[in-house]
Amino acid sequence: MHELAKIASLPAVDPHASMSATHAIRIGPAGWSYLDWANIAYPRIRPRGFHETEYLARFFDVIEINTSFYQPIRAEMARSWLAQVRMHPHFQFTAKLWRRFTHDRDTGRDEERAVKQGLNALAEAGKLGALLLQFPWSYKWTKENREYLGALVMQFLEYPLVLEVRHSSWNCPEAFDLLGELGVGFCNIDQPIIGRSLPPTAETVGPVGYVRLHGRNYNQWFEHSEPHERYNYLYSMDELEPWVKRAERVAERAQSTFVITNNHFEAKGVANALEIKSLITGKPVEVPETMMKRYPELKSIAAPPKTGTDEEGTPAGPEQGTLGFDSPA
Repeated sequence: MHELAKIASLPAVDPHASMSATHAIRIGPAGWSYLDWANIAYPRIRPRGFHETEYLARFFDVIEINTSFYQPIRAEMARSWLAQVRMHPHFQFTAKLWRRFTHDRDTGRDEERAVKQGLNALAEAGKLGALLLQFPWSYKWTKENREYLGALVMQFLEYPLVLEVRHSSWNCPEAFDLLGELGVGFCNIDQPIIGRSLPPTAETVGPVGYVRLHGRNYNQWFEHSEPHERYNYLYSMDELEPWVKRAERVAERAQSTFVITNNHFEAKGVANALEIKSLITGKPVEVPETMMKRYPELKSIAAPPKTGTDEEGTPAGPEQGTLGFDSPA
């Protein structure tokens, strides 16, 4: 028995158990408020009342909240985001846990209460799809780290939790068994494979599946002058296709699955999320005109503009449903 059994007596979850007959995949970018997205992800002329979150919800059914990694979300801010996506009932957010819990590890009850204010607002509205516990590459499979994870899970047990690790020592049956015991999902990631970095996986643990693409900027992954440089990478369709197959395998065993593109510099993640959506559905998708101008390769997956679009080809806000997959016979 794992040493964490003494810390968290939680019901066991079979990491390989089949889930429901229909499996929803939501696809979207990480974050939405970046200066380098101007005139690329968003229209050059923004009408009165324009909200970036609402705009992206026209094309995607999930956005991963990035700001929650740097500071707690205020409840009033979370409620404003909920108001912006109220016309998209299938839309959900995922959020990254504040880095003080995963990187600095110097928190107490005050920090826990601060974090939960915003998370509770999202969860009570049924819009929090997952809380991502993102740990750094240095977080390895050790007794100390396993015990810390168990204690952290107990603090945030009321939310759907997903663990992201970067070190390959976690890629073992014992780790997946432990996550099953804790009721925590596993984040399958794409990253530059340097040293003992975690390789591509297609694991499902519990009801929530998660896939996160960081890009493959080998030259600036660990050494960079600006933080955004490591995420300056545009996937090709050939590079995305294997990840689409992995996401579908993850979704076969999960109740809901999130595919998040974190290669956010100059909205490259937005471009790749649109391509993933097209690959999964096998159909053209709506693409903002500003995105096609910056990334002409998107023309090959773009659907004809709908009636009611503006001068830049921006749709009037069609509902984005989840992508469903039936279980294999």
